[in-house]
Amino acid sequence: MQKINQEKVLLERETSDYDTLLSQAGDAQALLEMVVESQDEDLFKELKSECTKMAKIIDGLEVKSLLSGSTDIHDSYMTINSGAGGTEAQDWAEILLRMYLRYAERQGFKTEVLSINQGEEAGIKSVTLLIQGPYAFGYLKAENGVHRLVRISPFDSNARRHTSFASITVWPEVDDDIEVVIKDEDLNIDTYRASGAGGQHVNKTDSAVRITHKPSGIIIACQNQRSQHANRDRAMKMLKAALYEIELKKLQKEKEDADAQKKANEWGSQIRSYVLHPYQLVKDHRTNWESSQPSQILDGDLSEMIQAYLKHQVAGQQKSEGAAL
Repeated sequence: MQKINQEKVLLERETSDYDTLLSQAGDAQALLEMVVESQDEDLFKELKSECTKMAKIIDGLEVKSLLSGSTDIHDSYMTINSGAGGTEAQDWAEILLRMYLRYAERQGFKTEVLSINQGEEAGIKSVTLLIQGPYAFGYLKAENGVHRLVRISPFDSNARRHTSFASITVWPEVDDDIEVVIKDEDLNIDTYRASGAGGQHVNKTDSAVRITHKPSGIIIACQNQRSQHANRDRAMKMLKAALYEIELKKLQKEKEDADAQKKANEWGSQIRSYVLHPYQLVKDHRTNWESSQPSQILDGDLSEMIQAYLKHQVAGQQKSEGAAL
């Protein structure tokens, strides 16, 4: 019933956008006729404003039309891992965490920190999030890969330029009725004391759980629930989702995409660069999309960049299908 209600809300939202667009188109048509007749400058400004509103709705509908994957509509897990470089890389990982939390806020998504490993001096070594909202995975899959930062280090007394890396892994949350077979002998399950703030219960008991799936090498950690049992249940659900995503890629035979993704997740083959010195630039190396406003990007303004990636991905798939024919 919950799944049906979610689909109902989603369909209502999408039809509402279309109805709003039709209504605004009617208003714009009426305004256009008045502008032509009166040549009134204020009416012309109002017409431009209406057209801008319609363009935003059209952009949103266009992006959703690109999200046709079977799991695009689902909620999303995201893990951020700092790369080599100690405090520098850990600080960069925390900057990325803030960026994605701000992006989720802009999108109206709910976020939950499932596990976090703090850095010794600053920043974070790793963090896992659950991001909930319509098409959360469809949008955030654009972020899979290695992210590179170039800046003057705030931790370097000589004010030298440093390059830092962090990797992002995104996978969809799957429904409970999806069957994924996980053998007990394939698992290593460790418990440990949760790190960071979390109240007396978190600090005094070994309630956090880390599950390693030996055949795939996937490691899942969860520490935000109130009991070890609850953390284990959540971690198993996350592992199930990760394994399902792997199987889905195999079934869909997306060899080209899988190979490209594998390359993107290797250190030194970053998908995106954020340059803060000696110039200001954010560049996505997959699409060549650029922005000279890195502060806006790092504040969560990712929609245009993600849209460019989705269009690029669809164009690539169409090209491959055309070549196959």
